[in-house]
Amino acid sequence: MQLYNKLSAEERRILIEEDKKERFTLSFYQYHQIENPQIFRDYLFLHWNEMDVLGRIYVAYEGINAQLSVPESRFDDFKTFLYNINFLKRVRLNIAVEHDNASFLKLTIKIREKILADGLNDNSFDVTQKGVHLNAEDFNALMADPDTLCVDMRNHYESEVGHFKGAITPDVDTFRESLSLIEEYLSEDKKDKKLLMYCTGGIRCEKASAYFKYKGFKNVFQLEGGIIEYARQVNEKGLKNYFIGKNFVFDKRLGERISKHVIAQCHQCGAPCDSHVNCVNEACHLLFIQCESCQEKLDSCCSSDCQEVVNLPEKVQRELRKNQNNSNKIFKKGRSEVLKFKH
Repeated sequence: MQLYNKLSAEERRILIEEDKKERFTLSFYQYHQIENPQIFRDYLFLHWNEMDVLGRIYVAYEGINAQLSVPESRFDDFKTFLYNINFLKRVRLNIAVEHDNASFLKLTIKIREKILADGLNDNSFDVTQKGVHLNAEDFNALMADPDTLCVDMRNHYESEVGHFKGAITPDVDTFRESLSLIEEYLSEDKKDKKLLMYCTGGIRCEKASAYFKYKGFKNVFQLEGGIIEYARQVNEKGLKNYFIGKNFVFDKRLGERISKHVIAQCHQCGAPCDSHVNCVNEACHLLFIQCESCQEKLDSCCSSDCQEVVNLPEKVQRELRKNQNNSNKIFKKGRSEVLKFKH
């Protein structure tokens, strides 16, 4: 019985290219008490592996958070399977604005303490007392209200390439950092202003809205389905688009364009650019913004030091990487001093 992925990312990429079939990129989440996350995790893997579903999924006692790539030919089978799970029968699927067959290259389902790293003690407040959910049309109307404070619940590298016009964009590395910072920054507006929040797909706002209500904010609202669903409704209904730039996503695409505006710049030369990349030096893997010119000049590296490393024999590179663990620093290192044009 296969319960774990056995193919490398490169092997999977080749199979996808040879298959030549279209895939959908999507995400969903659901807070629900899961009695045995391990059994549920294995159950999902057995069925999704058979359907050739790929992605990154977190399962915890509090629910599930999933980002997936599903073959177009198996999409109906996938939905039928999902909706037959009692607590997922009405779950909203956030379909990507832009698809990429290689958005995910493995099926990885992990058991976590939480499906969202928020640093909160959920026993201290009622997580079900969430803010008012708004569709795109109602969100736009509230955005136009001068008594509204619109807050981006994402991190600095996400809001840098795209955000709603006039939104407060906290300069933070993680979601847990933003909660106390926003509470302090808006402390004098708890009773008088409308607090309007948004994030990528909605999951961060689900927890944040309940937290801010617990902290005394009287009028709390959130964009249902996040930026992904907002973009879909704007396009489908012909609504005014208040989002400028790209929506950062946590898969191989690293972003999907919501508007034609390019609001960021290359971190190396300062030219207009909003394309995130990872430094190809595996010992670094830094996330940063790089234009095509700098990519060619620096061999897709973040610095001349990393460029020197990637030009070494692979055996030497592996030796240099031994005992190095930088996975938790990849996003924070976006503030690296080697990036001269990173604000």
